Amino acid sequence: MRVFVLTGAGISAESGLGTFRDADGAWARFDPMKLATPQAFARDPVTVHDFYNARRRNLLAASPNAAHAALARLAGGVDLFLCTQNIDDLHARAGSPAVHHMHGELLKALCLRCGATHDWREDMSILDHCPNCGRAGGLRPDVVWFGEMPYGMDAIEAALAEADLFAAIGTSGAVYPAAGFVQLAADAGVRTCEINLAPSDGADLFDDRSYGPATVAVPAFVDALLAASGAGPAPREGARGARRGR
Repeated sequence: MRVFVLTGAGISAESGLGTFRDADGAWARFDPMKLATPQAFARDPVTVHDFYNARRRNLLAASPNAAHAALARLAGGVDLFLCTQNIDDLHARAGSPAVHHMHGELLKALCLRCGATHDWREDMSILDHCPNCGRAGGLRPDVVWFGEMPYGMDAIEAALAEADLFAAIGTSGAVYPAAGFVQLAADAGVRTCEINLAPSDGADLFDDRSYGPATVAVPAFVDALLAASGAGPAPREGARGARRGR
């Protein structure tokens, strides 16, 4: 069985990482146009770095939860394409062998001078030098900001077309192009499922829907899917599995 899973901020909320579009989410408290656009960074890089430095420190203090662990188990029983809108690394830390970060990764730096990317776990500033080209002032978080194209859209669209099941987990359904994945899947004849704390903006587009905390709903979904696929029960601790390359 080929399964395409899209995850959003809701899957990491129970790990202590805030969501963005809820009533108490980040964009209700901060103006994204001042913190998450190329123009904002060009105008005030210090403020943008401060915002992402705080988020990076928060991420490093967080741990994967049962929902992340369940998807790592799923990779051992199906052909899984795990695509996340999140810029955290909690899927990888939970043991998922392959994660497509369509919005980039907070623990990486992108150099605007030479285009190189580097792992980056410390605070970042305009004084930092790129490890590749040696120039200062050009490092930014390797995350996709408003107005920028998500990473790997061709691979995403190919995986959606090949899938037997598309599942959206913990996502608001309000941010494109990810919000349009359910329609792409449906147009390709793929069965669709939403797993969320509450119905998303596009809930009516899904064939199946399940609502509740991610740490409860996602493990239940994974257990049912593994049983239906013939993989049977999988161990909940230390599960690892190979994934067929695409």
